[in-house]
Parts: sequence; structure tokens; C-alpha cells
Amino acid sequence: MRSTSFLIILSVTVVQAIAAAEAPRPLGVGPEFAKFYKGLETFTCISAPSIHLPIARLNDDFCDCPDGSDEPGTSACAHLSPLSPAFLGSTPADDLDTTSALPGFYCKNKGHQPSYVPFTVVNDGVCDYESCCDGSDEWAKVGGVKCEDRCKEIGKEWKKQDEQRQKSLSNAAKRRKEIVADAEKLRKEVADRIQSLQTEIQGGEMKVKALESDLAETERRERSKVVKSPKGLSKMGLLAQLAKDRIEELRESLVEVRRQRDTGKARMVELEGILSTFKEEYNPNFNDEGVKRAVRSWEDYAAREKSPIGDDAHDRDLDEIAKPEGETGAINWSEWEEPEESDVDVLYKFEAYLPAPVRDWLDQKLRDLRVILVENGILAATHSSDGESKELQDARNALKAAQDSLNDNNRQLTTHQEDLEKDYGIDDVFRALKGQCVSRDSGEYIYELCWLDKTKQKSKKGGSQTIMGNFVSIDKIMVDDEVPPDGKGLGSGERVALKYENGQHCWNGPNRSTLVVLACAEKDEVWKITEEEKCVYRMEVGTPAVCGVSDRKEERPKDEL
Repeated sequence: MRSTSFLIILSVTVVQAIAAAEAPRPLGVGPEFAKFYKGLETFTCISAPSIHLPIARLNDDFCDCPDGSDEPGTSACAHLSPLSPAFLGSTPADDLDTTSALPGFYCKNKGHQPSYVPFTVVNDGVCDYESCCDGSDEWAKVGGVKCEDRCKEIGKEWKKQDEQRQKSLSNAAKRRKEIVADAEKLRKEVADRIQSLQTEIQGGEMKVKALESDLAETERRERSKVVKSPKGLSKMGLLAQLAKDRIEELRESLVEVRRQRDTGKARMVELEGILSTFKEEYNPNFNDEGVKRAVRSWEDYAAREKSPIGDDAHDRDLDEIAKPEGETGAINWSEWEEPEESDVDVLYKFEAYLPAPVRDWLDQKLRDLRVILVENGILAATHSSDGESKELQDARNALKAAQDSLNDNNRQLTTHQEDLEKDYGIDDVFRALKGQCVSRDSGEYIYELCWLDKTKQKSKKGGSQTIMGNFVSIDKIMVDDEVPPDGKGLGSGERVALKYENGQHCWNGPNRSTLVVLACAEKDEVWKITEEEKCVYRMEVGTPAVCGVSDRKEERPKDEL
């Protein structure tokens, strides 16, 4: 008997425990908050554990708890701010006077996805099928409104749309892989070009050094040439021509020096006259020490013996020296420039009788000797009256072309190296999109986004386009937007953003700028353009380039479409 009684008591206890564990949650309570509503006799306010209420006071349409946790199924505490989704399942902030402990009224939505709706819409006489498809938020049937359960059909439609979203997401992910592959190819092309440029630069530097050596040797050979004088003059005639040119330079310099001397002499005489008059007319009784010192200095200057600046005989000698060609007393250069048989011709005639190897050896030795004499200042370098030889010009042009090519390669190398260091986003994905443009017709204007380049506004009535910003950097921002039914929206979370600044100046305002916020999409398209402030624009753009980017930092992937 005792054993039988014990088994009966044990069975009743187990049944009661199971019943208590499986007791239904109060209306409006989500599964993550069920642990706060398991008490059988009393309820403790979630954020105010010092307040205990009888179970009967739950959902009695009166806000007893300061955090509204006793009214999960009514709108009695709708005046409190809802709990942020970031705090789901945890205790809310300490500001109990304004913050609810719950995110809203929980709709089970069997056959679809469960969700929370604001307490303000509970029993408001409107069926909110978009968020509460089972109609449980209108349980009081206010005004006779009865919301039937449509979760089955809505869930079926959602699943159909979800399949399309997943397909679109898959296509977008595939497209992103293609873009990344293109970006990798472009980056490899840049890296390969850098390697080839480095090789070309090494070869170019060697070529420049070789051509510099060739030019120096060509110039040396030019100086070693025995040049025939113009007009068939002999060496003496050529020397006379050079002496004539030099003496003419000295004569012109002498004339200029005499002019400057005469000018200085005239100014000195004028100054001496001024000082002499000053000494004679100043008042010695006027006690000005500065004036007295000046007079004494003038007296000392006048008493000193003056060196002669020049006399008439000296000037006559200078006049004779400064006479130009053709005047009496000047050197008659024409008699020294008479053509005669050139000793160079004689030299070449002499070489004509020598064997070729001996002639070449002798010619080279004479050239080397002349170079040594010229370089040591014993002989003056002679130049052809026709200017540089073609050989020297070709050597100089070849060196310049090689230097220009080397400089161009160095510029290209710097540009490509800087390009590799630029930020093109995760996986360098925007490298493949750079310069490509996508536009949107927005009534009066057509807006255009060119990746990593510019944003533009074009009037459909004609006229020039307006630059709304030039690309500056890639950034990230947090957004919290509702995604429209067509899926073309930012959603919530961290998003890649492109900053375009320093556009055309706005009349009576700043330079135009654009923030381009990106979200995952199957193809590039501009979804929305707004002017948040005067000439400060915001573009919302879909692109496969950012699909899965934010997911990499999250434990659970999100469907961004």
C-alpha cells in the first residue's frame, strides 16, 4: 500500500511539474522573455525586481510595472519607448521611466515568420497583416474587427519571394566572383607592368650611360678634327680670323670701360664742386658736430695727392686702339686672310703616299695629340663654321631620346606603384568597376554615378552637366532602413559607402558632395537620390560588388537583398 501511495504521489508531482513547465506564455510574450513569466502565483517586474504583482494583474490593461513588462499583450504601456532589438533577451537600460522592457507585442505567425509589432497597434481596430499575419494583435475585436489568420497564404507567398531573393542573392554572389576575378586580373596586369617597367628602367639606365659615353667620345673626336678654314683660308688666315674676332671683342670692351670712366669722372668732379661750395658757405659758428666732421673729412680729401685719372696723351693712345676696322691706324686684317694653299691639304697629300694602315695610325695619333693639346690649353679648340657635325647631332639626339624614355618609364612606374597602394575595397573589387557609370532618370534630371570617379546631375532640358562630387574615399556607415517589397533598399546594418566631395560650387552654398551608400543587388542600379542638405546629396545604390561583404564580420549571415 505504501509503495502504491508513493507512486501515485510521485506521478501527480511529475504531471504538475510537466504542466508547469509547459504552461502557455502570457499573450504577447516572445520566447526569449518566457523565463520572466514562469511564476505560478506572483510576477516580478523585469527591470524592477522589487515590485511583485499577482498573476491576475498581467495583461489587465493597466500599466503597473514602470517598464511595462506586466502588459505584454495590451497597449496600456504603449507610452514607453520600445526596447531596441540589440537588447533582446537582456535587461533594458536603467531609464525605467521611458524605456519598455519588451520590444513589442509578439505575434507567433505560425506558417510564416514570428515578429514583434509596436504596442501602439495592439487592439487599434486595424489588421496589421504585414507584421502580424495571424491577427493576434487584435484579440479584443475592437469595433467588431476580427482579423483572421492569413499566415498560411502570406507565408506561402513569402517563401516564393524568398526563393526569388535567394536566387537573386546567388546570382549576385556569382556576379561578384566574376568582378573580383576581373579585379585580380587588372591588379596582376599592373604588377606585371611594374616588373616590366623595372626591367626597362634598368636597361634604360644602362643605355643612357652608354650613350653619354658615346656622346663624350664623339665630342672628343670633334675637338680632335683638323678643320679647314672657311673661304679656303690657310691656318694663318684662320688664326687671323680668330684673332680679329677676339680683338674686336676687346675693343668693344675698351670703349665701354672708357665710357664708364668718363661718366664716373664727370660725377666725381660734380661731387667735388658740391663739397667745395659746402665748405666755403657753411657757418663755422654753428655747433653741428656732424657738419664739422664732414668739412674736416673734405679738407683731408682735398689735401691728399690725387692719382691722375688720365691725360690727353693716354686718351689719344686709347682712341688709336679703339679705332674700328678700316680706319687709319687699325689693323688691316684682309691682308692676313688671303687664300693660299692650305698646309692641311699638303698634309693630306703627304698621307696619300703612305700605306693605309700607316696612314690610319698616323691620323689617329695626330688626333690624339691635338686633343691633348686642346685639353691642356696649349691649342684653342676650333669649330666648323657649319656648326655641329651630323655625327655629334645624332649622338646628342640619341641620348636625349633615351633620357626621355627613361623619365617616362619612371613616371609610369610611380603611377602604377601608387595605384597598387590605393584602396579599392575588399578583394580590390572596385578596381574592376572604376570608370564605369550607372544612371537613373529622376524626372527633371538624370543622375549618374561613375565608380571611383564622379557623380553627375544632367538636366533633361539641355545645358551642361553638374558635377556633384569627385571620388575621395571608401568608408563604412551604419544604416537602419526598412527594405521595400521589391528588395531594393539598404536594410539595416553596416554598409559600404563611397564619398564624393569638392564638386561644383553651389550658388549661395558649399561645394556639392555626394554620399553613395551601397547594398547588395544582382546588378548595378541607382535606387534613390535625396538632397539631405543644400547641395549635399545621398545616393542609395545596389551592386553585386558589396554582396557578402558585411557578412564576413558577423556570426550569422544576413540576407541583404
